[in-house]
Amino acid sequence: MASTAGSIIPCKAAVAWEAGKPLVIEQVEVAPPKAMEVRVKIKYTSLCHTDVYFWEAKGQAPLFPRIFGHEAAGIVESVGEGVTDVEVGDHVLPVFTGECKECAHCKSQESNMCNLLRINTDRGVMISDGNARFSKNGNPIYHFLGTSTFSEYTVVHVGCLAKIDKSAPLDKVCVLSCGISTGLGATLNVAKPKKGSTVAIFGLGAVGLAAAEGARIAGASRIIGVDLNPSRFEEAKKFGITEFVNPKDHDKPVQEVIAEMTNGGVDRSVECTGNVKAMMSAFECVHDGWGVAVLVGVPNKDDMFMTKPVNLLNERTLRGTFFGNYKPRTDLPSVIDMYMKKQLEVEKFITHRVPFSDINKAFDYMLKGESLRCLISMDE
Repeated sequence: MASTAGSIIPCKAAVAWEAGKPLVIEQVEVAPPKAMEVRVKIKYTSLCHTDVYFWEAKGQAPLFPRIFGHEAAGIVESVGEGVTDVEVGDHVLPVFTGECKECAHCKSQESNMCNLLRINTDRGVMISDGNARFSKNGNPIYHFLGTSTFSEYTVVHVGCLAKIDKSAPLDKVCVLSCGISTGLGATLNVAKPKKGSTVAIFGLGAVGLAAAEGARIAGASRIIGVDLNPSRFEEAKKFGITEFVNPKDHDKPVQEVIAEMTNGGVDRSVECTGNVKAMMSAFECVHDGWGVAVLVGVPNKDDMFMTKPVNLLNERTLRGTFFGNYKPRTDLPSVIDMYMKKQLEVEKFITHRVPFSDINKAFDYMLKGESLRCLISMDE
């Protein structure tokens, strides 16, 4: 692999030329990595709702042409100047947020919101020089979240790469670099339910089911799934959900329903929808005295929700989390380890598989609500 180091690599990439239009498999050129950058050969990638949201260009300034993709696993092809943490041949997960290891956030044991490398959805270039590493016919193609994994090769800042155990199967662990780790960490690192506790999960998409998986691993005795779509309930049992509540089935607020089910409220709740009404319900359904609610879902930036201050004064705790409070480089290897030790069950999240040439099918599956994660094999 090292024979291509320092050279431009021509390869296939799925390019989004316009908002909402099918991706086009194009021959693009990928420049060598510059200082503190790494060029990675992507082996497997998967589709996340965030890719779809920005592909549809909802709620932000459109930036096209662009190469999407941020959940993936690959192998280091070459490294730029100053890179010492990874070397050619290492197995890595590119991550949409980073860890520079130098800023106040990275040095804090309580934060994972790196000043240098935290998520930036608007930036379509590398931070070192403000240029893209992708081009076609001499014209730049923009990056997405610093990862752009819908390409056979990509260039990523070293701070956005988690080096992982080479024995971990890349076609499984690739889905751990975004949504699943977000939900899992929200429960295990932030909500921290005790063994035997009761947990409510709001929203049973991939992130919510990962939060449920975290509650299962923690030993929760009751895991209550809350969702407006009853077709999700049966599948959710695989992830530890023991009971289901559809707010549409009740003529009172769902937080009151859950409080009645649990003798005053659940011990922990995790909200994974981004809907402000669900956020309020998730907070108000936890037990006074010790209940903790964790917000994971991302609302519109101008959204607000209200609750009575007495809910806080009665010793309920409301917390937010970003990427499950995992530091990408430091903590993701431990998530891989959980999978390798068979504590975390990853396979059940992968509902579909397609070759790279059929990447648009992955979008179809997600838009129809048929998939949790669709694995895309770059070599097929």
